[in-house]
Amino acid sequence: MHFLKQIIENPNLKNPAKEHMNIHRHFYRYSKGIFIGPAIEIRRTASKISFKGSLEYEDIIQEIVLKTIPDSNVNIEGVLISGADIKDLIRELGVDWVLKASKGKTKNYKALILEEIGKEKLLKIIEELRKNSYLLVSFNSEDKTYKLTTNKRLPGPSKKKPVDDDVAKRIGFCKGDIINNTTNLEIVLDELLYDFKSELPEKWKKITILNNYKINELEIPKDIKNSAMLRIMAIRKGKLIRTAQIDEESVEKQYSIVV
Repeated sequence: MHFLKQIIENPNLKNPAKEHMNIHRHFYRYSKGIFIGPAIEIRRTASKISFKGSLEYEDIIQEIVLKTIPDSNVNIEGVLISGADIKDLIRELGVDWVLKASKGKTKNYKALILEEIGKEKLLKIIEELRKNSYLLVSFNSEDKTYKLTTNKRLPGPSKKKPVDDDVAKRIGFCKGDIINNTTNLEIVLDELLYDFKSELPEKWKKITILNNYKINELEIPKDIKNSAMLRIMAIRKGKLIRTAQIDEESVEKQYSIVV
C-alpha cells in the first residue's frame, strides 16, 4: 500500500520512527514549514489509462501496472538504490542483485537490474523495499498494451514553495500505461483516488493530485545525541494537504498528521 494512503487511513501514527519506517522515511528531510510533496497525473481515454508521477509515486505506479497485466513474467531493467545495506533482504527475496556501496562517509547502496522475473514475486519485492529503498525499474509488453518507465537517477529535493511548484517537470519521473476497463479503473480509484471518489464525475479525463505538507511541530527524542539521528528519528506533526484537479474543477482535502 502506498504511504499516502496509509497516512490517510491512519493519520496519527504511534511511534512512527520505530514502527512505521515505510511511512516515516518520507519525512526525514522536513523541518518546520510548508513543503512540496509527491504529485501524479492520471489521464483516461477510451482505450487506456496513463500515469505520470513524481518520485514517491513510482512504487504505486509499478504496483498498479503489474496488477493489471495478463503476463505472469516481465523483463525488467533499472536500478535499486538504498540508504541501508540490505544484502540479506535481497537474498531473502530470492534475487541475486549485486548491491555495491558508494564511496565516501555517507554510504548509499546501488544494484543494477536486468532480468526476467515473476509478476507476483516483483509485487512482493516492491512491498518489502518500500521500507528503505527506491526500486527504479522499467518494463513493457511487446504489443505496448502496458508499459512502465522509471528514471534511473533520483532527483534532488525541491527547494521551491508550493506556489512555485513546476508540477509538469516533476511528474516525468515515472510513467505508465494500462488498458482502460472496469476492473483496472477500480484498481486506480482504490489505489490513487480513494479519498476523492465521491467528487469524481463519471466521464473524467484528467486528474492531477498534489500533496503538500505543513509541518507545525517537531518532537525531538531526548535520548539521542547524534544530530543526524535526531533529524531521522524526530516526529513531525502538521497537515497533509491534498488537492485534486479534476478536469476543470479543484477539490482540496486536509488531514492532521503525526508522522
